[in-house]
Amino acid sequence: MSTVLLLLLACTPDAPTDGAAPAPAPAAGPRARTLTLAGYTTPREAYGKAILPAFAKSWKEKTGEDVTFEESYQGSGAQARAVKEGFEADVVALSLDPDVKVIEDAGLITHDWRAGADGGIVTRSVAAIAVRTGNPKGIADWTDLARPDVEVLTPNVRTSGGAMWNVLAMWGAGVRGHAGVTAGDEAGATGLLRSVLARVTVMDKGGRESIVNFEKGVGDAAITYENEVLVARKEGQAMDYVVPPSTILIENPVAVVDTYAKKHGNEDLAAAFVAFLHTPESQRGFAEYGLRPVDPAAVPPGLPQPTDLFTVRDLGGWAAVKAKVFDKGGVYDQAAPGAK
Repeated sequence: MSTVLLLLLACTPDAPTDGAAPAPAPAAGPRARTLTLAGYTTPREAYGKAILPAFAKSWKEKTGEDVTFEESYQGSGAQARAVKEGFEADVVALSLDPDVKVIEDAGLITHDWRAGADGGIVTRSVAAIAVRTGNPKGIADWTDLARPDVEVLTPNVRTSGGAMWNVLAMWGAGVRGHAGVTAGDEAGATGLLRSVLARVTVMDKGGRESIVNFEKGVGDAAITYENEVLVARKEGQAMDYVVPPSTILIENPVAVVDTYAKKHGNEDLAAAFVAFLHTPESQRGFAEYGLRPVDPAAVPPGLPQPTDLFTVRDLGGWAAVKAKVFDKGGVYDQAAPGAK
């Protein structure tokens, strides 16, 4: 062996001196992943206590990777604007289709999210009226909320998807010939809406803030998602609720935000999470926290069934409804001229 080779061997750390092969480098362990979820306020408990832990367990079993979550919850409209303006959520879980469309129109969602399972909808609910225990005011329908002895809570439509559902529930019931309005009488339906909004004492930013105020004793009734009342009762709050004879079926979408998921290297993780929301396990988790699952097998028995349960499609679809009801000078502005 030459002198040069001997010197090289002597100077190399851990160089084998007995002809044995070098020890292999230790294998890298499974990487840790972080998924950012931007949600509307209402399903916070369902995600935080049921869905996210279940998905993390499932993903770990399938891939060996640990998943942690960054969660943000606020009114659906405000959340959509936050994502549009730079909050880098991998997945959005919002109250209604137009809020997802805000992000889609900004070029951040590039796939056809409505082509997925259940049309991109993962949960449902109904617009309902939270009342004090025993319903001391005898509230039974939307018309009762216009009485001078009833103080009402509902969120602000400019920040809350829940508020938009509430408005459509009342106006739609009137247009469809319920709540004291002749079928097809849009002016009469707008009058019904105006009379109820005149009794609103507080307009919070989101559905959760509205029901928290109700829990604190503000108001006689709160227009809200059915599941908000069921979650509040699950946590020990005393209240009842009424589902009016005619009300709207609330449908809540979820979508991967392609631009941000790709930026974070989370395209596979985000897609798997959205798919997981449609599994029987997740659907049961949503039901546990008062939401109405899209999976019929997971719907709990005994939920109130209104006589006339309609959808936004029965009112012409989101594009038509948004223009007629919520655009500047539309039905909402006519019914609540002082609202911001």
